[in-house]
Amino acid sequence: MDSVGGRFLEAANEAKARMEAALYEIKRVIAGQDAMLERVLVSLLAGGHLLIEGVPGLAKTLTIKTVAQVLGGTFRRIQFTPDLVPSDLVGTRIYKPGAERFDTELGPVFCNFLLADEINRAPAKVQSALLEVMQERQVTIGEETHSVPAPFLVMATQNPIESDGTYPLPEAQIDRFMLKVVVGYPEIGDEVTVVQRALAEATAVRQILSPDELLGLQQMTTEVYVDPALARYTVELATATRDLAAAGLADVAPYVAYGASPRGPINLVYGARALALLRGRTYALPQDVRDLAQDVLRHRLVLTYQALAENITPDGIVAAVLDKVPAPKIELARESA
Repeated sequence: MDSVGGRFLEAANEAKARMEAALYEIKRVIAGQDAMLERVLVSLLAGGHLLIEGVPGLAKTLTIKTVAQVLGGTFRRIQFTPDLVPSDLVGTRIYKPGAERFDTELGPVFCNFLLADEINRAPAKVQSALLEVMQERQVTIGEETHSVPAPFLVMATQNPIESDGTYPLPEAQIDRFMLKVVVGYPEIGDEVTVVQRALAEATAVRQILSPDELLGLQQMTTEVYVDPALARYTVELATATRDLAAAGLADVAPYVAYGASPRGPINLVYGARALALLRGRTYALPQDVRDLAQDVLRHRLVLTYQALAENITPDGIVAAVLDKVPAPKIELARESA
């Protein structure tokens, strides 16, 4: 291994140690939910937005708030309700009679970490107000464009149980979330820990990283090596979801109306790089892609009414695709040379 590769490997190990320290601090508050916490860190390193779905009481909001405290930076929480309007998020122009001019009042999206709590309780026009800022990291108000601070991450939650007073996210909106993590109930031992912690005083969380350090880790993530065969593998997975019959999955083809968009393989590659760095590697592996495939692809599949009638889930479709599409064999000689 040359000196440049050696220095990058050393930096990757240091990055892993820093993220493990941040994860340890988060776990002082959040018991269990290890898979969710790993996905949160992946989204942070990759600079992608995160959607967390789960029943009430699974610490979704507390997790995101704790992550913001551990990483420093500015944090804003917006409780989505049916009476919200887009200006409540991005801001608006207000006329000042004394000065005879319009002043721009910026909304709460101008922060490092934005928590969109119960995002599916607001109508589509409010959800769509996040489209520009999630994709372009900027907001246009009137004739002026304002950039949000870096890093900028939207972390949203939604409750899958109730349907009254909720609005499904538009496909264009949900496609901009890098990951959709489905959270389940904790194990018995973890839930006992949760109850015991509830009886004690709230744990004071220390800041482990700064926003500038997170930006540095995000830049390091972009330098993680992705083999062309691995990039092709992500495209093959996405292509299979679009034409299941051609992929040899004719039995499940009637259940999918639309497959994953091109953002699917793009975010699979981004996520694989972040997961590799989180695991202390300077290169991504097919296993990184497979570990994240459900979280990256599940919300990008549009199922048919037949699938809904037969209780077919996107996770089942993605699992079938993973079983059918062979993973490439990556030559690692370049890393050990």
